[in-house]
Amino acid sequence: MSSSDISSSCFNQETKLPLSPPLVEDSAFEPPGKDINEVEEKSKDIIKFTSEQLSVDEVSQLVISPFCGAISLFVGTTRNNFEGKKVISLEYEAYLPMAENEVRKICSDIRKKWPVKHIAVFHRLGLVPVSEASIIIAVSSAHRTASLEAVSYAIDTLKAKVPIWKKSCILMYKAYQIRLLVVVLQSAALMMCFTRIEMGETEEGTWEFTCLQVMQRCLPIDHIVRSKPLHLVSKL
Repeated sequence: MSSSDISSSCFNQETKLPLSPPLVEDSAFEPPGKDINEVEEKSKDIIKFTSEQLSVDEVSQLVISPFCGAISLFVGTTRNNFEGKKVISLEYEAYLPMAENEVRKICSDIRKKWPVKHIAVFHRLGLVPVSEASIIIAVSSAHRTASLEAVSYAIDTLKAKVPIWKKSCILMYKAYQIRLLVVVLQSAALMMCFTRIEMGETEEGTWEFTCLQVMQRCLPIDHIVRSKPLHLVSKL
């Protein structure tokens, strides 16, 4: 069974994700008794989708090579705002078999365009709190230009082609804004009801009088303030 077969068998074809899926890696074979500098090191494409927190140090270590003088990194993190609204967290979902194949194609395309050594693409799935990494891409090469351009190409192509979806958990309004809105609405409703009563247009038993009684008791607003944030789903 190949390493890709092992990886695919761990996942449900829908959206289920194990806590720690296997690392997909093409490792190099080094003949015994020879120094690493005497044998050309085999290039590696390391791909991992995981629900665990990502480590920049771990990913960068995987692409280190004595033949390379440059390691370029892209780290995508959750920011605390989206179009002027406060973001609590991001949640990522992916169709894993297709996502892995697409990332492998990206690695293959990179090797056709630039002389790079190792490529690592780690993507986190599930909830990703503010300031934590959702994706880390690392590329090593002999010279910096190749790895820098490769990393830029990798993240742009991944966002465009890989089936990963992002759900933003945002707060539409701050608590004081909600309270202010409720107070304004209550005041407007009370003024309308009092005006109709003074004009003799409202009597006991009518819906306007019932509305007035309800508004005078003041609507509870705690449940509004503690309501669940809005979730926006979009393509990565």
